[in-house]
Amino acid sequence: MADQYAPQAAARWYNPTANIYETVSGSLLILVADMCEAVGADVSQVALGMGLDPRIGTEFLNAGIGFGGYCFPKDLRAFMYLGYEHGVDCGLLREVESINLRRGETFVRKVRQAVWVLRGKQMAVLGTAFKGGTDDIRESPALRIIKTLLDEGACLRVHDPQAMDASKQEVPPQPGQLEYCMSPYETARGAHALLVLTPWQEYRELDWVRLRELMEVPVIVDGRNLLDPDTVRSEGFEYFDMGRTLKGQADAAAGELIRWPIAAEKVRVAVS
Repeated sequence: MADQYAPQAAARWYNPTANIYETVSGSLLILVADMCEAVGADVSQVALGMGLDPRIGTEFLNAGIGFGGYCFPKDLRAFMYLGYEHGVDCGLLREVESINLRRGETFVRKVRQAVWVLRGKQMAVLGTAFKGGTDDIRESPALRIIKTLLDEGACLRVHDPQAMDASKQEVPPQPGQLEYCMSPYETARGAHALLVLTPWQEYRELDWVRLRELMEVPVIVDGRNLLDPDTVRSEGFEYFDMGRTLKGQADAAAGELIRWPIAAEKVRVAVS
C-alpha cells in the first residue's frame, strides 16, 4: 500500500522543490554579482555564459534586489519548517533567505553612495510589484526598500503600472514624504535620483531626455539591471546597477580571471 502512494507523495514535492531550486540559483547569482563588482566584471555577461551551459539554462539568472511574491518565500519557509520537524539540516536555505533579505540593504547602500545623504532627498521610484507583469506586492523587495527609505527620511514619488492600489493599502501616502504618481515622468519632477525597483518593460522605453530635464540631479540606481548602461549614460545620467561594470574596468576583471588558478591552487593546498 505504501508503494502505491509513493508516486503521489513525490509529486507533491515537484513544484515547491523547483521553486526552492530557483531561489538557490538566484541567491548564487547575487553572490556572483557582488564578486563581479569587487573585481570589475559584468554579472549580466557571466549569467549569459552560464545560461549557455545545458546543465543550467537561461531562466532565473537575474541579479537584482531579490525575489518576492507568494510562492518562493512560502515554499522556502515550509521546507525549512519540515526540516526542523524531521531533523534535516536546512542551513543552506536559511542562508538563501538571508541573502535575499540583505539584498535590499545592498541596494540602499548604493542609493547612499549615489546621493550621499538620504534624509530630505527627493527620489523617483519606478515599481512596487515583486516582478513585472503583475499587481502582486506580496513580499515585494521593492516595498521593503521603499519602507527603509522612508524610515531614513527620504521623500518618495512612486509609480507602478498595475500595483498602485495594492501598494497604497500596504504603504499609505504620507503628505510631504510619500506620493503615488500616475506616470513615471511625474515621479521624476525635482528628483535627486531615480530608482528602478520592478522590471517593467515600459520602463526600458522611457524618454530619457525628458526625464533628464525633469530631474534635479541626473542619477539612476537600477536595482533590476533593467536599463542599458550606455544608453542612459549617453543621455547624461550617472548610472549605478547591481553587479555590472563600466567597459573600462574589463582589463581589471581579466586580471582577476588570470589569478583564478592561483586562488584555486592555494585552496587545494590548504585543504590537502
